[in-house]
Amino acid sequence: MRMAKRLGWLSSWLLVMGWVVVPDGAKGAALPPRAHQHAEDRSRLWTLVHNECVPSFAQSRFPPLPCMEVDVTRPWDVTGYAVLKDQAGRYQYLVLPLTRITGIESPALQVPNSPNYFAAAWTARLYVEAALHAIQPRDALSLVVNSTMDRSQDQLHIHVDCIRPDVHATLLRLLPAIDGQWRPLASLLPPRGHAYWARWVAGETLPIDPFKSLAASLRAGDSMAKHSLIVVGAYSRSDRPGFVLLSGRVDQARDDHADGEELQDRSCIIARQPPPRSNRTHSISQR
Repeated sequence: MRMAKRLGWLSSWLLVMGWVVVPDGAKGAALPPRAHQHAEDRSRLWTLVHNECVPSFAQSRFPPLPCMEVDVTRPWDVTGYAVLKDQAGRYQYLVLPLTRITGIESPALQVPNSPNYFAAAWTARLYVEAALHAIQPRDALSLVVNSTMDRSQDQLHIHVDCIRPDVHATLLRLLPAIDGQWRPLASLLPPRGHAYWARWVAGETLPIDPFKSLAASLRAGDSMAKHSLIVVGAYSRSDRPGFVLLSGRVDQARDDHADGEELQDRSCIIARQPPPRSNRTHSISQR
């Protein structure tokens, strides 16, 4: 009930502020479409958060525009994060560290006790739900970090948005073979037929850091820079919550740039036409 009330308040506030009812040029939109990016814009996200959102937060402005939220445990805590509306999708939000981290390849993400930014991004799914005016089943939502080859910004940012329905259906079929170890998926994933590795993680919230989990699984000579990293909410067959972690790898011979965003759906069709919920066999399940 508390979650529903919070979502209702947030949804109403977003509606009043004009964040929900306008298309992709919306007020507060953070980042122009990737096709319009130029080299000189690659620090725009960092500039917005560091020069605008954090000062707004320090001045007790709510929201700390242009961000929706700045979350810190103490004033000017660089281990915190910001939540920012992305222009790339009507329902898509970004979660960014308050400290300078270029991307998935950064050694800062592998330091012991470094913040679990994916866990923060999972909490930020509330903004997507508010934009949709409804709480979503966890398996409708996903978190994405692209590879160095496919990103447009050199500040770590996690895309929070809906999963594609065809990806959801494919994972539902493949998931009985996914366990707690990183292994290649038995089938390619839509929409472009790219190969992914996957592992299962049990828990309502993320008990592990996906960046550290993936890095620990890489073979000698491989690097995080060549990988995307995706987290998809999931349910076990016994109705327990969990996650599917996915990673694509750059393969230029197959025109695969490890674009994790290809698995997301900016129109959130799965939220408007959810799968039957009479039992969890219709949702992503795990043995």
